[in-house]
Amino acid sequence: MHDELTEVDIKKMKEEIEYRTHELTPKLKAELQYARELGDLSENDEYRTAKRELNRNYSRIKYLTNMINTAKIIKVNSADNKVGLFDRVTLFYEEDESEQVVTIATTLRSDPLSGIISKESPLGKALLGRMQGDRIKIDVNEKYSYYVQVRAIEKGVDDDTLEINSY
Repeated sequence: MHDELTEVDIKKMKEEIEYRTHELTPKLKAELQYARELGDLSENDEYRTAKRELNRNYSRIKYLTNMINTAKIIKVNSADNKVGLFDRVTLFYEEDESEQVVTIATTLRSDPLSGIISKESPLGKALLGRMQGDRIKIDVNEKYSYYVQVRAIEKGVDDDTLEINSY
């Protein structure tokens, strides 16, 4: 399966790879060398911690490289009045009569706790292509669904203000 990413996603991943390769890796290697010099490696917690952090760094670089190599590049189209990628959408939740503002983003830049939801999430999938005033049923799973109404759409742009997530 290919991840659908934007040009900005790719740019941000390349920047992170560059940082991890040229700045973080040498720093982590130096920390590992220092910890190694402390002596007995079997009881050296600093060594194990430094080695684990270096391996995490290498894993992240490999993950990002793989994402770039397998990505399907998508274009952001925000010319019409329908909900699209990076738009801020004001929703009314019928179940508890509350409002929430969410932004639709690529999975790589989603942050649900901050109201930035993935276009692949149940809510994100249901919102894409909808218009102001639409009432939408969101199927979370086989047993639970809820209704939202699109109250407002603020068109967004794919800029680099949304960080890529690191999990």
